[in-house]
Amino acid sequence: MTRAGLSFGIETSQAALGYREILSTWQEADSLSVFEQAFLPDRSAPPSHPARARELEAWTLLGALSARTSRLRLGVIGSDNRLRPPAVLAKLAATVDVVSGGRLVFGVRAGGDPGAGGPGERHGGEPGEGAAGDVVGALAEALVIARRMWTEPEPFDFDGRFYRLRGAVCEPKPLQRPGPTVLVCAGAGQAELQIVAEQADVWCCPASSPTALARMGAALEERCAEIGRDPETIARCVRLAVSGGRDGAKRARERVLAFASAGATKVVLAGPSGQARWRSSASWLAEEVVQPVLDRLG
Repeated sequence: MTRAGLSFGIETSQAALGYREILSTWQEADSLSVFEQAFLPDRSAPPSHPARARELEAWTLLGALSARTSRLRLGVIGSDNRLRPPAVLAKLAATVDVVSGGRLVFGVRAGGDPGAGGPGERHGGEPGEGAAGDVVGALAEALVIARRMWTEPEPFDFDGRFYRLRGAVCEPKPLQRPGPTVLVCAGAGQAELQIVAEQADVWCCPASSPTALARMGAALEERCAEIGRDPETIARCVRLAVSGGRDGAKRARERVLAFASAGATKVVLAGPSGQARWRSSASWLAEEVVQPVLDRLG
């Protein structure tokens, strides 16, 4: 963790970008000590883009990037639980952890609106039962399944409300024991925060403002108190989009400092694709946003 208990990551989009362009950004970030993590979003097609828009699949791409980097902790931030069966997702995670030498951060979220006709339905993912509570409940079971696959030495059965497995097994296990860091992307709903309190190592909060983060953080602390967990054992992460230019960098610095004051301990920055070249965005973020913030915090 960097100074003042605050660490930084970078998030790159796959939208309309090729493998070489993304790899160049990740390798550049890998060489910059101010970045500790790198993430991909999990989208089968870019938002506001046609269904035929060009975008590489996140987990396949992550495996390739993990083999071409050496230091960064890495993951798919907010992997959609509706797109892949949980046993398959746990196996994907274990494989990337092995390939990366034990650097995976297992990011997951419940998934979008089951009735929206989005990526889950387009690619045959689980549609759920039509209610938000269903996809949240499915996420809770999926995390239990993943942890069991990463730790249990023998094949096991699982009978849940949403998933039923017979003879589930994962070999080889992840290099990280008892498993990769679990990052849960979840909002302020009680059921979602309960999952965070019970199962997350990192909470990626969608708060739009520092005030909202503080409010949602207080709600998480209540859930933790109910189950006897120290909320300080759950890192709080926010994702911030950064626009280009001096004004964009200044706004980003101010927002990072404000979110840190509200309790954020991890900040993931999505850099401006409008920089002179996309592959230069990692250095630009490091020089114009991250380093000045660290200098300010001392």
